Amino acid sequence: MVPEATTPRAEQGGTRWSQPARASKSGLSGSSARDLSSSPTRAMTQPVPRLSLPATLALGSAALGAAFATGLFLGERGPAGLFLGRRWPPWRFRRQQRLLPPEDSPLWQYLLSRSLREHPALRSLRLLTLEQPRGDSMMTCEQAQLLANLARLIKAKKALDLGTFTGYSALALALALPPAGRVVTCEVDAGPPELGRPLWRQAEMEHKIDLWLKPALETLDELLEAGEASTFDVAVVDADKENCAAYYERCLQLLRPGGVLAIPRVLWHGAVLHPQQGDTEAERVRNLNERIRRDARVYISLLPLGDGLTLAFKI
Repeated sequence: MVPEATTPRAEQGGTRWSQPARASKSGLSGSSARDLSSSPTRAMTQPVPRLSLPATLALGSAALGAAFATGLFLGERGPAGLFLGRRWPPWRFRRQQRLLPPEDSPLWQYLLSRSLREHPALRSLRLLTLEQPRGDSMMTCEQAQLLANLARLIKAKKALDLGTFTGYSALALALALPPAGRVVTCEVDAGPPELGRPLWRQAEMEHKIDLWLKPALETLDELLEAGEASTFDVAVVDADKENCAAYYERCLQLLRPGGVLAIPRVLWHGAVLHPQQGDTEAERVRNLNERIRRDARVYISLLPLGDGLTLAFKI
């Protein structure tokens, strides 16, 4: 079993904080205000409480949690949020959640410009995909690059991509694989992959991408029946959410120990916190997140990239 993380606690004998007195309009209690006005020297020489390292870590974690809860890292511009006491609507009413700076933020653009190394054909395919209906649901460029780098790190030769669309994630993986590498990708609609195929060809990766025009469950079952269990190095699950739990289980069977399973869109625009009645997709994504969290067969990381990215490493 994967051990659960523990939260640091203050050492015995650490500083105890008493309940503050009721504040006056100036922000200080009446006695404190009188003390400061009558004896400024005394106010300036008050001893600073000393904290043990565990207590400091605990307070720092609490401050970080408060920052997230009040919107400091939710992508709002300017000094709003934590410092001005801005009140956010309840999570369940905020469908468009983003934990990182907005995409047009100068800081985010700087981060991408100092990180992203996108093949020209891959970039053209991304821009083409964004022009299509549902194009914004594809894997983001920073997610794709991270996955490609992980594939290189584990010396992957064989990858699985559920939900081809135009083939952006399939092409990103193909570029990371060796010359004899193979990406098996499946899609039920033949139209979008044909839009991307000229760019697969331009990148000289078309021969690595094995497109199956059939439902993902059929593809996975046929691969298992063909004896390909434990032969894939990387798998991406970006198909419909109706069968996401079944995709997860079959992909785990197809992955070798040490393989990487990537699942984008696991925050579902924040709806996983409080799925509305009748929102079956949000409920299924939430259930999948819980299943993976408790799964002792994998090590996991859920990253705030795009609409959330789960990385599960098969043990």
